[in-house]
Amino acid sequence: MKVLFIHHSSFYVELEKTALLFDYFDGSRINGYTFSGKIPPLPADKEVYCFASHKHQDHFDMDILKLAKIHPKVHYVLSKDCKMSRNFLLKHGFGEAVMRQITYVAPEKEYKVGDLTVRTLRSTDAGVAFDVSAEGIQIYHAGDLNWWHWEGAGDLVNGKMQKDFKREMRRLSDAHFRFAFVPLDPRMGRDAFKGFDYFMKNVSADHVFPMHMWQDYSLIRSYKARTDNDYFLSRIVDITGENECFSFEKP
Repeated sequence: MKVLFIHHSSFYVELEKTALLFDYFDGSRINGYTFSGKIPPLPADKEVYCFASHKHQDHFDMDILKLAKIHPKVHYVLSKDCKMSRNFLLKHGFGEAVMRQITYVAPEKEYKVGDLTVRTLRSTDAGVAFDVSAEGIQIYHAGDLNWWHWEGAGDLVNGKMQKDFKREMRRLSDAHFRFAFVPLDPRMGRDAFKGFDYFMKNVSADHVFPMHMWQDYSLIRSYKARTDNDYFLSRIVDITGENECFSFEKP
């Protein structure tokens, strides 16, 4: 098994029979940043699933639909806020075949997509988070589900965010994830660790990948410096740059 950190919140996970691509976007489309991550060659003999947690530019790019032209076994699992009309898709060169490969998902639902079971959570920002079961393992991708805490937002707004985030985390109390992709956003300053720390302490996961770091990977070192618990630290994956690949043994 391997996990490729493409960039920002985009990851590619390759299992024995399945490949999963999460929240990919073209790296040149975000003002003020140049993301260099690339989608790897997709294995022709595997089912490929492309996920988009919501329609923000740093999580969704409709160009992922072009993968259907080069890969015969691609499925799309897109949050409902990404929904594109039939006429819109036709206008942009995507035919009926691609439309049949798209499953739009709503928060707090469960779906069967191909060989996957996909459970959704409600984001504290937009769209959904994903709890995916594939080949006997569970994978979590948070999208923008995070304990957002913004200076100046006020106690009412920040308090509601805390309450909503913890409610969604309780829905993961029975889960055990092989891989989890969790926001660690430097824009929140001293509060950047809130959501990541709560996830680490309250959700079971073997390998936790920080994401949504806006290319500031120093937050991983800063977070890990807060504890000397070796087992706790061993679960956190040290990401140092884009297009970084990690290999793991089968469970």
